[in-house]
Amino acid sequence: MASGTAQGTLPWSWYSDADLLRLEQERIFRRGWQYVGPAEHAAEPGDYFTCRIGDVPVVVTRDRLGELHALLNVCRHRGSIVAQGRGNRETLQCPYHAWTYGLDGRLRAAPRANREPGLDTDNIALRELRVESWGPLLFVNADENAAPLAGTLGPVPELVAAAGIEPDSLRFRRRGEFELSCNWKIAIENYLECYHCAVAHPGFSAVVDVSPDAYTLDTHELGSSQFGPTKRGEGAVEGQFHWLWPTTKVYALPGPQNLAVGPLAPLGPEATTGFLDYFFPEDVGEAEVEELLAFDDQVGLEDRALVESVQAGVRSGLLEEGRLMPESERLLSHFQQLVREALA
Repeated sequence: MASGTAQGTLPWSWYSDADLLRLEQERIFRRGWQYVGPAEHAAEPGDYFTCRIGDVPVVVTRDRLGELHALLNVCRHRGSIVAQGRGNRETLQCPYHAWTYGLDGRLRAAPRANREPGLDTDNIALRELRVESWGPLLFVNADENAAPLAGTLGPVPELVAAAGIEPDSLRFRRRGEFELSCNWKIAIENYLECYHCAVAHPGFSAVVDVSPDAYTLDTHELGSSQFGPTKRGEGAVEGQFHWLWPTTKVYALPGPQNLAVGPLAPLGPEATTGFLDYFFPEDVGEAEVEELLAFDDQVGLEDRALVESVQAGVRSGLLEEGRLMPESERLLSHFQQLVREALA
């Protein structure tokens, strides 16, 4: 497509199709690396926390030998969810029939197993998933044949470091959870362009230079980056907004060292859930943290109205697709191409 010529979006039917969502769960969410939580939530022997990647329930554990695990949080007996929440314990016990697993996933006990001579409990274990870390961040992949996390991260660790952010010095401060009445792809696409910022985010645009000559865009194989110079003067971290296939946002807001990280997951073809974990150095005071988070929360509220409006529009069914601006929305175009390739 020649520069300056508009190109078509994904078919708008793809934003409300339940059959397509089932295919996306299989080919996208079960095959990609996704952020699941802070490494400090599974730092000590006995620690565990639960999470999801798409529709796959996961429990991340640190066993008594200090080894990190990501386990499919589904009992091998009758399929119940085994663990809930977060904590520290010796074992994980299914609430349905009390099958009990070690933090390494191996079955430790099953009531009445001695009455079942054909039951080989030695070879029963929760399914192991792939887990890797980058600094204080843990990522999980349900695909045992997936390439290492480094391929998904691409240049992002170097870009974050070049901005003066030291991930290993950051500590988890807050999680914000949300639900959106839109397809998950609409939420990602909104994040991948700042073409709308000058119109829809006046507070953000007062802090970050969103003019097309200053706000720069870049893509890599499985992600993309946006860079917005701060208007706050010297010494502040510049705004940088990264995306990792399929749904993880990693960004730094203008201000002290910080990172916000979080995934999205479909609740249905027209509903999305997500969370953002915020990290700061320990010496950043609570007042400064709260000011930055209030700033980000306001942008999130503005984005909620936008993406839910888009869902209402594409649901109308009278138009087959939209048009993309090949320069201002090239990160969005890159995302849509990855979706097409995954579903082909």
